[in-house]
Amino acid sequence: MKIGERLLKHLTKKYEPLQMVTFRFGRYDVATKTDEDGNPVLLFIGQADDRGIIKGDQYARRLLKGADGKVIKDHWDYKGKV
Repeated sequence: MKIGERLLKHLTKKYEPLQMVTFRFGRYDVATKTDEDGNPVLLFIGQADDRGIIKGDQYARRLLKGADGKVIKDHWDYKGKV
């Protein structure tokens, strides 16, 4: 599964720092883990079971920032099925 443009718009927003944020996106359940700045850095997308655990795909975000704090590189890597 590839991350589409509509989902990337949700993933560029700032959320609460160091939290697991869950939401529904179309027919998929999504959970993201945020870093200390509130940027999503870990993504789980698929179907949640009755305990809330998502079975589907996992992605990790590579955010490379310069000395001035400006983002140089922003890329999502596919990590496999969970």
